[in-house]
Amino acid sequence: MVLQDTYTLSNGIKIPKLGLGTWMIEGNAAEQAVKEAARIGYRHIDTAQDYGNEAEVAAGILSSGVPRDEMFLTSKLAAQYKDYKGTVEAIDGSLARMGLDYIDLMIIHSPQPWGSYGSEKRFFEGNREAWRALEEAHNAGKLRAIGVSNFTQPDIDNILASCSVKPVVNQILAHVSNTPWDLIQYSQDKGMLVEAFSPMGHGELFKNSELVDMASKYDVSIAQLCIRYNLQLGLLPLPKTGNPVHMQNNAEVDFVISDEDMEVLKSMKTIEHYGEAGVFPVFQ
Repeated sequence: MVLQDTYTLSNGIKIPKLGLGTWMIEGNAAEQAVKEAARIGYRHIDTAQDYGNEAEVAAGILSSGVPRDEMFLTSKLAAQYKDYKGTVEAIDGSLARMGLDYIDLMIIHSPQPWGSYGSEKRFFEGNREAWRALEEAHNAGKLRAIGVSNFTQPDIDNILASCSVKPVVNQILAHVSNTPWDLIQYSQDKGMLVEAFSPMGHGELFKNSELVDMASKYDVSIAQLCIRYNLQLGLLPLPKTGNPVHMQNNAEVDFVISDEDMEVLKSMKTIEHYGEAGVFPVFQ
């Protein structure tokens, strides 16, 4: 079962190949989702400061009955922090909210504050300062690993030019009909595991008739097909759900998409929009 499989990050730490995303799951629902996921066998949970659910996610982990050192927890530095002091305080704030001594992986959520996402301004200096604070927290044992999210090639180069600890992951939007090949390859060439958020295109891929037909061919759900696609590309998918039935279904991906069908999926027409999610910067 994929829940038992791991990748090895460039710093030697193992990370489960499938994680549970928790974006837009709030309050008690977030705590319950994490507990259900742990019961099913998930050992990798992804949250963020900007999700507003770090405390509940941590509560779910701590009350799940699974030893803390068997759960891989990721959080993300809020996109607004582009300075050293603010980042130091934000990291300590996450640890305090969650009541934890360490976080397994913390990543910069975006190279730009959300209000500037997609603009020409890259905030290079601010990202270097934020990275310096992450490195210090890593060296102090507060963070077992550090990485980035939504970083393009220039953003990656900016960190690598001055860092003492290299980023181990780049978490990006990657799914059937929107797979950024060049960025994936560049990230991997620089020693980073690529994590894929919204592997079902925030639900829009469920409307794709070609995927409906191919999923039927393999006797799987569209979600399972999309997750398997990412896994066969060597990516780490992070499907988001609070529904235990969907969690179980998402984890049952022990089938193989043929080379021929993978080529079909790789060349599928680019998704036109992300529906209601299109208002969020990463989907624009």
